[in-house]
Amino acid sequence: MNIFSFVAIEYSEATLQVKIRGGIPLENKKYMMGRLPEMAPLANPYVPFQQENPPKYEARKGLVRGTLYPGLDLPFMGMVNQKELPETPTAQLQALGFAVNELALYLDTHPEDKEALELYRTYQRMYHDGNMEFSQCKRPLTHSIPVNQERYTWLDDPWPWEYAANKEG
Repeated sequence: MNIFSFVAIEYSEATLQVKIRGGIPLENKKYMMGRLPEMAPLANPYVPFQQENPPKYEARKGLVRGTLYPGLDLPFMGMVNQKELPETPTAQLQALGFAVNELALYLDTHPEDKEALELYRTYQRMYHDGNMEFSQCKRPLTHSIPVNQERYTWLDDPWPWEYAANKEG
């Protein structure tokens, strides 16, 4: 039985009235529906600041942990993801793509970090080369990769979620 089948909610401009079917009021409170006082903070977030040249995980571990930076690796309720990525070309490309994006975010706030910039460029080249090689051997992973074929083949099987057809070995 659903609780909502017994409860009716009536709204007016400044009052929220909750009644059991039949009109018996449960609560009658005044609310400022959707309004906040001027300059009211919605939240007080905490973001740890990164120092220049922080230590970094390698790309595969960073993808599993959700960050390249051990200083930002703050597991929810102490639950640490210890899983490993499979040794497949798509997993390697996924890790490289993650590392490129993670370093780009870091460089947005630390543009003078030469070591991070060099690592960013290295991962960019590795990702580009790996993506092109994968596209030649298997199929393109994005529409932005040119394909020299006589017809449009993007929709051809197999799809990524068809495990048996995409099994890498």
